[in-house]
Amino acid sequence: MRSVIVAVGVAFLVSLFCTPIAIKVFTRLKAGQPIRAEGPVMHQGKKGTPTMGGVVFILATVIAYVAGHLALTTLPDAQIAQVEPTITALVLLGLMVFSGAVGFIDDFLKVRKRHSGGLNKRGKLLGQILVGAVFGVIALYFPSTMTDSQGTSTNTETVGSTTLSFIRDIPALELTKVGAVILFIFVVMAATNGVNLTDGLDGLATGASVMVLAAYALIAFWQYRHWCADPNYTQEYCYAVRDPLEIALIAGAAAGACVGFLWWNTSPARIFMGDTGALGLGGLIAGMAMSTRTILLLPIIGGLFVIITMSVVIQIISFRTTGKRVFRMSPLQHHFELAGWSEVNIVVRFWIIAGIGVAIALGLFYSEFLASVG
Repeated sequence: MRSVIVAVGVAFLVSLFCTPIAIKVFTRLKAGQPIRAEGPVMHQGKKGTPTMGGVVFILATVIAYVAGHLALTTLPDAQIAQVEPTITALVLLGLMVFSGAVGFIDDFLKVRKRHSGGLNKRGKLLGQILVGAVFGVIALYFPSTMTDSQGTSTNTETVGSTTLSFIRDIPALELTKVGAVILFIFVVMAATNGVNLTDGLDGLATGASVMVLAAYALIAFWQYRHWCADPNYTQEYCYAVRDPLEIALIAGAAAGACVGFLWWNTSPARIFMGDTGALGLGGLIAGMAMSTRTILLLPIIGGLFVIITMSVVIQIISFRTTGKRVFRMSPLQHHFELAGWSEVNIVVRFWIIAGIGVAIALGLFYSEFLASVG
């Protein structure tokens, strides 16, 4: 727990105090956010607000991970198995950094062209597929080599699983490794696009991501306390995952970094996360679902992202098949803007929806554990 608390604190402070520096730097570089002409009229006042702020909380998360590992060296010998950086950290931080890099290219092109177009859809899609494929292979083809003091292997798990999962792996839904990598790519694409579509109002995606990441920190730490690789915990209801403390540390660090960023990103925002931050957070959230073996729980934990994504899908299908729009504008948050809701009201109410999804998911997770031990 100490290492997780240290990581959260460091990430929060780095993000809180470095974001104003980023605001000044991006302002000097004239890296202002272009605003779509066809978007809500009230958004035109946001034109020129610095973007690419996701760089700050991505960097803060990586720094906090290092700080958390320094704290791990003070743990008792029985719990020191995860002191060295792991493949799990490589996958999770890699997904965050490289998904963020795809978003950074998109943001850079928008700023350079002074147009909201940025990277074309095909380029962004290929970038997401490439990132998902590379880290999917790493997650599925590199098992742990953790050993105890006698040299006996205690955990040969991979970061991802070849079995579809809900609260745990579902044995009846076994996939091949190739199929699991394809699933990994799909989850990365779904999560990155979901967070990206949710971004658009001051603080909306940031606040929702804080809740989701905090939930994964709790899930991963609970798995660590009931870990099958722990020689002191051998009950049948333990969790067969890889490096759960690493997952909790990174999830906590990312949540803390987002809270620090939210101080400056809340309405009226002084900086936007941009696609850099949205895709980075989406990539990390996808990795959390895969590594904690809770893939089918992700749509509940990230319920707000699913709702907003579906609003876009429904709008497209309706317009292409009937020529009519279901919503005034999609994504869904813009529909309510045009309906007369204030930006702050939309953000707070959508945060409530996000919190309900997280609460339901945590309830399902814990109730499954109680059913297992009962």
